[in-house]
Amino acid sequence: MPVPPIDHRATGYSLTHAYWLARASDLAYKDEAIIDQQLRDWGFDRVRHHHTTFTPPFPLQDTQAYTAANEHMVITAFRGTEPANIRDWLTDATTPPCPGPADTGMVHYGFAEALDSVFPKVKDALAEFHDNGQTLWLTGHSLGGALAMLAGCRLYLEDPQLLADGVYTFGQPRTCDSKLAAACNKAFKNRLFRFVNNNDVVPLLPPEPPFQHVDVLRHIDSSGKVRATTPSFLGGLTDRAQGLTTAAFTPTGDGIRDHFIDSYLTALEGNLA
Repeated sequence: MPVPPIDHRATGYSLTHAYWLARASDLAYKDEAIIDQQLRDWGFDRVRHHHTTFTPPFPLQDTQAYTAANEHMVITAFRGTEPANIRDWLTDATTPPCPGPADTGMVHYGFAEALDSVFPKVKDALAEFHDNGQTLWLTGHSLGGALAMLAGCRLYLEDPQLLADGVYTFGQPRTCDSKLAAACNKAFKNRLFRFVNNNDVVPLLPPEPPFQHVDVLRHIDSSGKVRATTPSFLGGLTDRAQGLTTAAFTPTGDGIRDHFIDSYLTALEGNLA
């Protein structure tokens, strides 16, 4: 069955909308000219690019995102990073967390710094584009998922009128402590969905208990089926054991193969049939 076109009037959760936000997350990895052309093809007539390059020794290298709008919908999508670039930062237990948005809880220092570098540009784009009561969606894959979640929290906690209609993340690492996760769960009830593909290793890091996930998980099982329940306790232990081995970060390991955005897109498209 052909994939339905993006629905600019979408207001709630659906797998079709999740698929299109995953496509938007994938697009964030592309060059600006490709992004602009694809967004025009999808029916978006306004776009702003947000890009910051860091200087060494900051390990995440740079932050990129874009904001696209039409008369019905605004999407901000954050670019992720290659697993090899994020691995050391995710597993570094020596870097203390820092205060979260509006001093709510604590967040991973690297993710907070990355978001800070583009957040003013994102807010400026939203002030310009979110001008007609459009729905607002935030999305991202990998590091981009962490930034999308943090951006949604920050927008809302600093200005409750900027509550996104949805935050959809794919392969997102743990991002914050239990206090901010609880605030996010409360504010974004039925609005925030965290997709994890089978043995994807990145969502298992950084380690608990300092860092937590938000509640709403959509788990893609080994057959590619999206499930609204978490894996069994035993299955979770198996995935965790696989995820914490060095081999899980090799290109041929399940932990990385399942992390690639193409794997998420293939699985989500399969659930639309």
